[in-house]
Amino acid sequence: MATPMTASQFVKALEDEGVDVREYRSWRTHNRNHKGAWGPVHGIVIHHTAGSNSLALCYDGMIGLPGPLCHTHLAKSGVASMLSAGRANHAGTFAQNAFNAMLNEASSHPRPSSSESVDGNRHTYGVEIENLGNGRDFYPQKQYDAAVRWAAAICRVHGWSADSVIGHKEGTTRKIDPKGPVGSADGPDFDMNQFRRDVDARLAKDEAPKPTTPSKPTTPTKPAKPATPATPTVDLSNLVAAARRDPDLKQGGTTHPADVKIVEAALKAEGLLGASYAKDGSFGSLTRAAYSAWQRRCGYSGSAADGIPGKASLERLGAKRGFKVKA
Repeated sequence: MATPMTASQFVKALEDEGVDVREYRSWRTHNRNHKGAWGPVHGIVIHHTAGSNSLALCYDGMIGLPGPLCHTHLAKSGVASMLSAGRANHAGTFAQNAFNAMLNEASSHPRPSSSESVDGNRHTYGVEIENLGNGRDFYPQKQYDAAVRWAAAICRVHGWSADSVIGHKEGTTRKIDPKGPVGSADGPDFDMNQFRRDVDARLAKDEAPKPTTPSKPTTPTKPAKPATPATPTVDLSNLVAAARRDPDLKQGGTTHPADVKIVEAALKAEGLLGASYAKDGSFGSLTRAAYSAWQRRCGYSGSAADGIPGKASLERLGAKRGFKVKA
């Protein structure tokens, strides 16, 4: 189960994804947690505001619907204003079939049934994108791109695919959002399947460092000696925790990805783990099976070769594949 991000984690995730983030009023403590649980979180909901100049409204709410009405408000300019880091009044109730598709990251999202038994506010993040929702007001490309980055940032933190992202209209029969042309008044309508494809494309990218212009040296300098890379270290306790927890998470769920990736690379080098699973940072069932094979290669059997790392087998793998073990 995914624990919601803290306010600081939320801001960092968005900034790392290239979102222009602004902190609005007392957003870090502004929530509806007193009305119900917040989390575990299972997905992301995309909304339109159905109005203009709606930042304050999304923060304060209205009679019968107190704020915050979302976690983030996304202006036409692409600026993302943070309104809450807790439970928000954005989703209401969801149909069980729609919620299950989001939870299970199904490749298709069914028309929501009329019976709505799921508390969407408890389990989802929500963004309100500034748009009239009349089918004519368009989403500028900068705003749409910011929405893609916003959703991708949350997916990246939780190890979700874009199939954890749904439109409000896909969770309930009560809503039509998001609606309206994208890019220009003549652009295509906001299509959630295309939006998910754009989020997945964003998740496939790694942020490249911005190029810098080297300054011309005023005096000759000797070339610096190349730095000797530090030997990576893995924490045995982190790996044990990941090996016990990750197999029961959703596909791609991670506990201690930095430590796990080092061991996955070593298992791949040993020919025990396929390349496609050697970089995901999840000590899932395939990684655990690969480590079990390594334990058997070391001479262990039975419960001693259950795929949960032990100090001796891990140190032996590290000695062979270039990492240290912190026990």
